[in-house]
Amino acid sequence: MGKLAQLLGALTIAIALVASAPAGAQQAQSSSGGTQAQRQDSQPLNNAPVWRDVRSGSPGFTNVQGVETGVLVQSGGETWRQVRVPIAFWGGILVAAGVLGLALFYFIRGALPAGDTPSGRLIRRFSPADRHAHWLLAITWVILAITGLILSLGKSVLLPVLGYSVFAWLASMSKTLHNFTGPILIVAIPWLFIRFVRNNGIGVDDFKWFLHIFDFLFKGHQYPSHRFNAGEKVQFWIVLIILSTVLLVSGLIVLFPNFGQGRGIMQISNAIHMVSAYVAIALSLVHIYLGTLGVKGAYSGMRHGYVDETWAKHHHEYWYQDVVAGKAQETFAKPGEGPPEEARQPGKMRTA
Repeated sequence: MGKLAQLLGALTIAIALVASAPAGAQQAQSSSGGTQAQRQDSQPLNNAPVWRDVRSGSPGFTNVQGVETGVLVQSGGETWRQVRVPIAFWGGILVAAGVLGLALFYFIRGALPAGDTPSGRLIRRFSPADRHAHWLLAITWVILAITGLILSLGKSVLLPVLGYSVFAWLASMSKTLHNFTGPILIVAIPWLFIRFVRNNGIGVDDFKWFLHIFDFLFKGHQYPSHRFNAGEKVQFWIVLIILSTVLLVSGLIVLFPNFGQGRGIMQISNAIHMVSAYVAIALSLVHIYLGTLGVKGAYSGMRHGYVDETWAKHHHEYWYQDVVAGKAQETFAKPGEGPPEEARQPGKMRTA
């Protein structure tokens, strides 16, 4: 009898709880409904609770199948904008400071000398394959940098100057050119890596080169280096390999949204893409300057593949010694070999 009484008591409590649940829910619903009714009376056009639920990011039900199709409004887009705008602002400051700094340096210092009087004896510094790999990546990189800057800074910098019609055309063209040029890096980066990785190893001499960098920039005294100096190796590893690979991967994620990545991943990739691009552009400005206006004879060497032995000895003394000793793959040019101007006029090595 005692056990039966306990069982009946427990059953009675359970029935009472079940019976009270709908009443509680009904009471809560009634309370919520009452609150909404009161809000409608005091603020008849206030739909904030509705839009608060919409912007919460909670998925709903839809017949459309796909990533995030159940989310009506993704509030992360506003977060992405708040991140993107400062990146563009400070990135633009970095690039502008780099351009102005290099212009000021050139105005004060001028082009760095190529060494003593050219001897007229040429060394083949870059093979055709080396130059093709370099120029493929260089041209691709410059196109991407210019169009990327237009897309990220154009609204703030160019739109007030050009007006809506011209800027709309320029932005549309830049977007198309950027999107179709970017995938070229899939070929350009590995090709350049294969052609130049052998001579871009990092050693003690590279650290010594950096310790004497101010002697190079302001006095023209070049610390001995191998085929590539430490500055060129920084450009190779950090910009052309690491940052360019990051730019390629993040760009492909944004460019092809049909592989299952959601907008959140694409927004993060876009932020990474922008930061990497601005850093890479700032570093590349130094490389482009030194390879064109900054160092006499540097551009001619990459354009035609040949440098005067005086230039080689002044800028890359260890490499020059290896060429003389026959330890390097690069060799002295044969008689009549070289660019037409130098081949016809020995001793008249181009200085630009």
